[in-house]
Amino acid sequence: MAAAGSAGAIWVHGETAPDGSLARISTEVATLARTLAKEAGRAAVGIVVAADPAAAAAELATYVPRVLAISEPATANHAAATIVGQRLAALIDRDKPAYLLAGAGPEGRDAAGVVSALTGLGILVNATAVRWEGGPVVEMSVFGGKLNTTSRFVGDSGIVTLRPNVISAEPARTSGSVEKTDAPGELALPQVEIVDRVEAATTAAPIEEARIIVSGGRGVGGAEGFKLVEEIADALGGAVGATRAAVDAGWIPYAQQIGQTGKIVKPALYLALGISGAIQHKVGMQTAETIVAVNRDPDAPIADFADLVVIGDLFEVGPALLAALRARAG
Repeated sequence: MAAAGSAGAIWVHGETAPDGSLARISTEVATLARTLAKEAGRAAVGIVVAADPAAAAAELATYVPRVLAISEPATANHAAATIVGQRLAALIDRDKPAYLLAGAGPEGRDAAGVVSALTGLGILVNATAVRWEGGPVVEMSVFGGKLNTTSRFVGDSGIVTLRPNVISAEPARTSGSVEKTDAPGELALPQVEIVDRVEAATTAAPIEEARIIVSGGRGVGGAEGFKLVEEIADALGGAVGATRAAVDAGWIPYAQQIGQTGKIVKPALYLALGISGAIQHKVGMQTAETIVAVNRDPDAPIADFADLVVIGDLFEVGPALLAALRARAG
């Protein structure tokens, strides 16, 4: 069944989470697509390719007026990105949308790369903001966050991947419709079989979704110092983050790294302990609603953009803060 009305549209790649629901990044991408489509006078269409796309497609329809759901059994036991990319490319060749938006996460990046290779569409990656001026105008952070660039496509079509947490997800006022369809063609590229799945040994919410984050940097001093960070995070009901320096030193796993080469977060409160605030870290947390820093150096870069800076020794301020939080909770 051809997707009538898709020509010139703005498409959203609806990524699925391990439980079959819509990935959070796709809610943000869909919000952006709906905004751009309204400004451009075009249609916003969601595309979900999965072994069972029903749940994710239904959720995506709360963000965009129309969703195409493609059932693809191969994604159940094979790496999804290459398969999804092929299905998206076939649909694009058939229905001729103008732009494809995807999240700049592992699946979105890989799927967008496959689509670009198969269709010849240009691609702008890791967007930090997108606006419409006769076409998408894409802002990107480059050179480790030291520069921001503004780019646009030479033609009237292309692919954009959006970094997580740079757009606030907002459902539409009314839900859209979900249509089941088939993607033409065959899966010609090699498929990577999934031989094992390992769940993270934690019940905590992903750091990208945490409303409170307590992060440690070089000033924490070592793995032992992160025990204080973890205790404060626990007292606040938040997640633990870190700078690249702390991760590279082996003090904390990479999954907790925030910054240009780590996660981008957008919590209500970001508590930075022993973090200087280098630009590479700033780009990962600058959209936090409130930033509080503890640092012994009054001239540290973080003092220029934090909402509150406590000048003092972390190992004096931290225990005092922890004691106050526990007394308040008790």
